[in-house]
Amino acid sequence: MLTVDFSRFPLAPGDRVLDLGCGAGRHAFECYRRGAQVVALDQNAEEIREVAKWFAAMKEAGEAPEGATATAMEGDALALPFPDESFDVVIISEVMEHIPDDKGVLAEMVRVLKPGGRIAVTVPRYGPEKVCWTLSDAYHEVEGGHIRIYKADELLEKIREAGLEPYGTHHAHALHSPYWWLKCAFGVDNDKALPVRAYHKLLVWDIMKKPLATRVAEQALNPLIGKSFVAYATKPHLPRLSGTGADAQ
Repeated sequence: MLTVDFSRFPLAPGDRVLDLGCGAGRHAFECYRRGAQVVALDQNAEEIREVAKWFAAMKEAGEAPEGATATAMEGDALALPFPDESFDVVIISEVMEHIPDDKGVLAEMVRVLKPGGRIAVTVPRYGPEKVCWTLSDAYHEVEGGHIRIYKADELLEKIREAGLEPYGTHHAHALHSPYWWLKCAFGVDNDKALPVRAYHKLLVWDIMKKPLATRVAEQALNPLIGKSFVAYATKPHLPRLSGTGADAQ
């Protein structure tokens, strides 16, 4: 289940991609399939081990084209172990809402992104997330849980302040919002409640089968109750200074 829309966020074979806070690796795997040179980074050692196993399995199964590479590694989003301007693409999906110093994370992403490079940021959308917080304290008051809810304008302003230029936004996963509302209403750890179990079966069926009816429904509902807000931006090239280089001739 991808949150980033790669039709709006083009990826070329050979692009060097950082999936920051990769979690279970869903976006890293898609980038690998598309021929990128992928680094999946997360602070969770257990998840990184699983991602590395999946990368190896994908290579063995021939799912990645020739020239694609994939590395999974532990790391700190506030102190990335990469030189300046190392990546063509950076993805950070459903991570920034967990991190107190979100401006610091944006600064690190900008540092390692090449001029002209692209970045995709996804966070829980304000409205659906606010419902979850209202229904359940346990939803967010946990170690490593969500510490803030972004409004779209607030996130875009932080992206601009970091030196990036936003070029597009959208919402995703509308069908998942009611599921989390049910989870919050019946207890976030209560997977046995009938409404929660029934809706979960619907989501699994939708993910596996991708029926036209639910695809159309989600597209229609995304602007209203999409669970995630997605923003795309580029890192501008530095302007040439007059009186230097060719301009000085």
